[in-house]
Amino acid sequence: MAQPEPAPGRRSGPLCGLLVADFSRVLAGPYCTMLLADLGAEVIKVESPSGDDTRSWVPPTTPDGVSTYFLAINRNKRSVVLDLTSARDLAAARELARRADVLVQNFKPGGLTRFGLDYESVRATNERIVYASISGFGAGGGSHLPGYDLMVQAMSGLMSLTGDPDGPPYRAGISVFDVIAGLHTAIGILAALAHRAATGAGQHVEASLMASALSGMVNQTSACAAGGVVPHRMGNSHPSLFPYEPFPTASGELIVTAGNDAQFRRICEVLGAPGLADDPRFATNAGRTANREQLRPLLAERLATRPARDWFADLIAAGVPCGPINSVAEGIEFARAIGLGPVVPVGEPAVPTIRHPLTFSATAPRYDLPPPALDEHGDQIRAWLAGPPGRPLSEGEP
Repeated sequence: MAQPEPAPGRRSGPLCGLLVADFSRVLAGPYCTMLLADLGAEVIKVESPSGDDTRSWVPPTTPDGVSTYFLAINRNKRSVVLDLTSARDLAAARELARRADVLVQNFKPGGLTRFGLDYESVRATNERIVYASISGFGAGGGSHLPGYDLMVQAMSGLMSLTGDPDGPPYRAGISVFDVIAGLHTAIGILAALAHRAATGAGQHVEASLMASALSGMVNQTSACAAGGVVPHRMGNSHPSLFPYEPFPTASGELIVTAGNDAQFRRICEVLGAPGLADDPRFATNAGRTANREQLRPLLAERLATRPARDWFADLIAAGVPCGPINSVAEGIEFARAIGLGPVVPVGEPAVPTIRHPLTFSATAPRYDLPPPALDEHGDQIRAWLAGPPGRPLSEGEP
């Protein structure tokens, strides 16, 4: 059941009262801070005079010309332009860092030191700060490397796993490690806030795309580290499970998966070939994986007799994990059909955005601020920073 939405403009959520100074740009940092903003944090997005790079990453755009890339990760924030080479703007940036509960930045390691906005400098005036740094390759030997997701997909080994066995390596269809690093950073911030609540002390949280990549590749990096195996491209096949891949049908392809022997038996029953589950070659997952080249055509022959969506209905009814391969539009529509309410409007006129991924029984995420225009809230924020501490930025709003 969908959660009740908070009234427009009213601060709400489990992180209500938390002030986040967002000095990040592009994807990993802004995704992290949007998740925090959705949960009620007051996020001030600090931009250079030229703005976040993703403002110009087009196409596609909304009908009024806004980059949909920027829109995807900047909801519920207020934008202020601060030129850190300007003494007045730098003073405002330092004051923001002094007042903040959380600061998020993804400059190259050491890049904010000359502005007095590095962790040690900020901590000197704000001992409770939870300061989160995101980089491509960490603050050690890789600190000089630029942090682009595609570089990390290549250098972590992910691209060596993606694509057909005899074809070239491919990148994932999204900037997967930017997203994972953003999630890891949000987890780190929340853990540091819990520590602060218990001790009164803030701390420095560091995340890197490379470390997130190695963690996020889970079974593949574990195979290498613990098993001495160097994984390789297998197309849509799984190294440890079979069936676990798409199969052609009379109309469209269908993902069919057997996570255990009982599921495989149910697949065989629905396909009208129960004897396959008793065949010594296929009775166990280890056997199916070892003999996949013999089993694949036997399953494909039966699946080719009916459309994917017919098999989907019957296999799901039998408790078999499976699904058609949808377009992104079809994926959103499917989520809508099963009641997930994937698209939520924000602002007036309404801007369609993708719903926050979490639901809460008592503190619903908020959707009251559309992604901001460059420096949209600049006058308000600069006036607030020039005033006495302690007054909420949103004071006096409805």
